[in-house]
Amino acid sequence: MERADEIYLIDMWRIVVLEWRWFAGTAAIVLMLTFAYLHASRSQWEATTWIQLGQMGFAPAGQDPKIEPFQRTLERLETVAFQNDVLKSVGVPVDAPEARLYRRSLKLEPLPYANMIKIHVRAYSERDASQLASATVSVLQAIHERIGARPLELAHDRLMEVEGNLKQARMDQERLSREANSGKGDEARLASVLLASANDEVRALEQARSDLVARLAGNYTSATSMPWPIDAPEGRVFPNALLTWGMGVLAAAFLASLAAVARQALRRRHARGATTARTA
Repeated sequence: MERADEIYLIDMWRIVVLEWRWFAGTAAIVLMLTFAYLHASRSQWEATTWIQLGQMGFAPAGQDPKIEPFQRTLERLETVAFQNDVLKSVGVPVDAPEARLYRRSLKLEPLPYANMIKIHVRAYSERDASQLASATVSVLQAIHERIGARPLELAHDRLMEVEGNLKQARMDQERLSREANSGKGDEARLASVLLASANDEVRALEQARSDLVARLAGNYTSATSMPWPIDAPEGRVFPNALLTWGMGVLAAAFLASLAAVARQALRRRHARGATTARTA
């Protein structure tokens, strides 16, 4: 088998040497087409960023604490309406080539366990790619801000209500404490019973207030954000010069060899035809 392969390679080399003009011409044409493709193709840059979905720590038990369910957010990002809003926010016409590239290149990598989405977008310049990535996050932030505005307002109203009730309960507690200490007989005993009830109410309200304050803190309640800066490498991602030249060289070698073999086969056919004609 090794000997057969060696003979085949030697024969191939002989064919290439004999038909070097066809080999070189075909290879030159393929390499020129590769060069033309690299220079005619419009360069593209890619930007990558992360979206941290906002959450509401004061959501009722058993309900999704995120401002918008994770899957619904993914579906929103993929809608044409959302993408058009992003394009309009940066002044790109929705029917422009830049818009088509943005829609075609928008890639989402969901990480539900981390409540994050990684997005990739492409544009015809490094600056535009970064701008579109930032706009994608900004538009989603604005939508989530509108969705979460009313629940957040209600949570703050509830906190103010609890604080007001706590203030009143503490005033009643102080009054009953004075009556229990200064009163006599049945009045003192009644004040003591009411004071115990007031103490329980104050403790319950303090616990409710502490729980609401903790749930409204940043580690439980947060807006949709971009946790890290946008990653936009300086080099273009398309066309990839190294990959394109590599494929061009391989294609040139294959097609040039094929052209040389085809030309040699044609020569042999003509030679056999001429020999047959002379013999006849």
